[in-house]
Amino acid sequence: MNPDVPRTDEQLYHAWALGDRAEGSRLVDRFVRPIARFFANKVTDGPDAEDLVGETFEICARKLGDFAGEGSFRSYLFGIAHNVLRNYLRRKRRHGREIDPETDSIAMLGPSLVTAVASKREHTLLLRALRAVPIELQVVLELAHFEQMSRTEIAAAIGLPAGTVASRLRRANELLEKKLAELAEHPDLAHSTIHGLNDWAAELRLHIDASAATPIR
Repeated sequence: MNPDVPRTDEQLYHAWALGDRAEGSRLVDRFVRPIARFFANKVTDGPDAEDLVGETFEICARKLGDFAGEGSFRSYLFGIAHNVLRNYLRRKRRHGREIDPETDSIAMLGPSLVTAVASKREHTLLLRALRAVPIELQVVLELAHFEQMSRTEIAAAIGLPAGTVASRLRRANELLEKKLAELAEHPDLAHSTIHGLNDWAAELRLHIDASAATPIR
């Protein structure tokens, strides 16, 4: 193999599974920021977020070899992170009951790690609106807008048919627009955020990277 050509995620994983720990470290380094980003807007406590990132990679390492190369490694790893998040939420209780990711939102738990330090009004509004939709809809929105994952990749990550993911995304985007309008201080702010959603999401991704990066060693 040409040493100047970067190895794919799948190549790094399979080398790691065969005992090459250096390649495993490269793979972990490649995904630390995306996985930290996944938890940043869904967890209210910094140590909790770090623990969940660490747990995701620990499970990946413990089950080394389970990923058989069907689909992308990225979907496989985000699938682990999604399960880690759901298990974390099961341990949380609100008003004496467990949180239901299908109907409850993260907003009920308090402000996220990144909302308080968002650099622009549109960033703050978008983060708040994302956290105000049901958790499972927040997950598909963030995987689509922040990670630029396809419907097929998202489906593999959360264990649903691609058609179901497509319908969830439509419903999630509709609900997101509604929440943006409800939470905006002024209609112009909601309008600029809704109509520039992809650009704001790209900017916000960089902001989250800067505020939520978690070293794993």
